[in-house]
Amino acid sequence: MSKDWSIRKRRPVRRKNIAPLLKELEESLQIDLSVDGAFLEMAEYGPWKMVFMDKIAKTVELKNEDNERFVFLTLRGLLDYPGSAKWIEVDHGAIPFLMNGADCMVAGVQAADENIEKGELVWIRDMTHKKPLAIGWSLLDGKEMASSTKGKGIKTLHWIGDELWEMEV
Repeated sequence: MSKDWSIRKRRPVRRKNIAPLLKELEESLQIDLSVDGAFLEMAEYGPWKMVFMDKIAKTVELKNEDNERFVFLTLRGLLDYPGSAKWIEVDHGAIPFLMNGADCMVAGVQAADENIEKGELVWIRDMTHKKPLAIGWSLLDGKEMASSTKGKGIKTLHWIGDELWEMEV
């Protein structure tokens, strides 16, 4: 998927031009990005739009199947904001599968943010270290995901093995 993509049309952007995008992200994940003084850039990466803060890809803007726009932190961004909402915790048995880009099955889910709704972007973290492993579309709400035992819970979109994890240009 992303192996054929490349960063294109990278350009500096003023904070006021992307303020609504960042505000939406802050409200959704219950964080404070505090980008004052940061060097901000936007670029295209395949069908996604990326926001770089001080030359590191921190946020991604993408569309779902219904062509609705969503904004979320990249895995690098989640490392800077570990207390972000919309998390799913998985056990160590699920990690090897997630590292290869597999969708997340609910059998590996140990806990989930109860405020997650079906169809939202969520991030997956390991239950011990709380480090981000992947980002994906939630196929169930948070309470249902934590209590279910069979089926798929998250359609993985971006994972630790992806080249975006290392993206720092």
